[in-house]
Amino acid sequence: MSAPVLSVRNLTVKAHLDDETRMLLDAVSLDLARGEILGLVGESGSGKSLFCRSLVRLLPSSRLRIEGGSVLLEGRELTTLSDSEMLKVRGGEIGMIFQNPTSHLDPVMRIGDQIAEGIRYHQGLDARAARAAATEILSQVGFPDPLRQYDSYPHEFSGGMRQRAMIGVALSCNPKILIADEPTTALDVTIQAQILALLMDLRDRRGLSIILITHDLGIVAQTCDRIAVMRGGRLLEQGPKRQILSQPQDPYTIRLIQSHPSMPDTKPLAAVAALPAAASVKPILEIDDLHVRFPVGGGLFRGSATKTVSAVSGVSLQIMPGETVGIVGESGSGKSTLARAILGLTPISSGHVSFEGVDLALQRNAALAKLRRETAMVFQDPFNALNPRLTIGQTIGEVLAVQGKVEKADIPARIGELLDLVGLEREFANRKPRSMSGGQCQRAGIARALAVDPKLIIADECVAALDVTIQAQIIALFRDLAARMNLTLVFIAHDLAIVRNLCTRTVVMYRGAIVEEGPSEQVFSHPKHAYTAALVAAIPDIDPDKPLRGAIPEPTADILPSIKRMP
Repeated sequence: MSAPVLSVRNLTVKAHLDDETRMLLDAVSLDLARGEILGLVGESGSGKSLFCRSLVRLLPSSRLRIEGGSVLLEGRELTTLSDSEMLKVRGGEIGMIFQNPTSHLDPVMRIGDQIAEGIRYHQGLDARAARAAATEILSQVGFPDPLRQYDSYPHEFSGGMRQRAMIGVALSCNPKILIADEPTTALDVTIQAQILALLMDLRDRRGLSIILITHDLGIVAQTCDRIAVMRGGRLLEQGPKRQILSQPQDPYTIRLIQSHPSMPDTKPLAAVAALPAAASVKPILEIDDLHVRFPVGGGLFRGSATKTVSAVSGVSLQIMPGETVGIVGESGSGKSTLARAILGLTPISSGHVSFEGVDLALQRNAALAKLRRETAMVFQDPFNALNPRLTIGQTIGEVLAVQGKVEKADIPARIGELLDLVGLEREFANRKPRSMSGGQCQRAGIARALAVDPKLIIADECVAALDVTIQAQIIALFRDLAARMNLTLVFIAHDLAIVRNLCTRTVVMYRGAIVEEGPSEQVFSHPKHAYTAALVAAIPDIDPDKPLRGAIPEPTADILPSIKRMP
């Protein structure tokens, strides 16, 4: 067997705080072979990203120090290199792709120039040659018109294209190792599949070695050769992916595998399936031929915009009391706009939304008052959705005071009851969001939504940013709350596996319209529409032998005609 391109032995990192020294990486050892894709998995805080930053000595704080161990890159010790020598290693030999490309791409610098910058620094090419090389890289990472798009800025691209640009920046230095830190977390399932396929293709064409950091075992099952599992700064186990997935040794790895939402033995919510189909049961929410349009174009000195874009186009839908409905589709499909229109947060251009018989278009004031008393929303980002200045108790108490359904003297007791409902200790009432994990903040957000005593909750991508084990806990919480409180739940997500496991009915949206709807089991097992089939095929499955797909059919021949035929 050939020598590994990277060999790490007993890498130890400690944080030197004011009153203590804390172990962050505890003697981590692993090898990376040439041309291998290694999946580094574990929850947030497990040390995955810190481990990879330690390889290139980019620790996030001066209080963090490498206390021991060895990092050999093709036999060269990196821990003892000078700072000037490490500058050449960073990018030139070890490149890095970050989770959020928007935060790591320069917003006032053209995409092509950002790639050419690395080429000129590490390869010493002149401006003309660097531009030609950068254009070639743009083509390699999937830009359809690299000559024109070279001069575009990051804000002009979608999230998936920005991630491709970030990969291009990392490749510009022609590295031997590529570290991809959660590169697909915020992307749609189809775009995620395309990015993963791109990484695998680049590995094959360039002979790259890749460390793929993720919390999703489905991703590593589809793309990686080996898996290494981390928790609490320690490496728990590592080995070939089939061995780890079929015969995990550590209890934590077993729990990660069991938490993956694509597991076939996980059943959708059964409580609602038994609802009687009696004629006397009326929908809690009725949507009829709903259109939402936004003006585009125009300018500062023009009287009005010249065009409109249709974000929601002719949507009709009925949701019954106690039902759990999933709305899925890619970014830009109209899911969140539909949710905001339902709650009166976005103006309706035409059509009707009725909540318990009160029409938002015809009785706007009465409908808004009813929606604010009896509906609630859970948002995607659990940190930004909570006021950082308020404790969790103050946040929930504020809602209870405004609603006026609970006497002022009874508010503290009700806060405790709500925290009990969402599985948080009552002492969290005195804590602020910054001292809590993402999963704890999301539970607090759900508690705030429940403070309204709602009949309907809309959850908009509320688990997208959470680890797979925390996702499983939040989904189990929603399942329990829906059964115990007879809540009606509209669950918006681009993760179809989660929707399949939670929701009894699934609605598929594409370009503002509904292209398919029906019982979740039917939609996912026997999709009738080509777009739905493409979405289902792109779900990262924990079965390593399932092929990775991410192509969406063109809308011209198949999708758009069927959109027009939908009721």
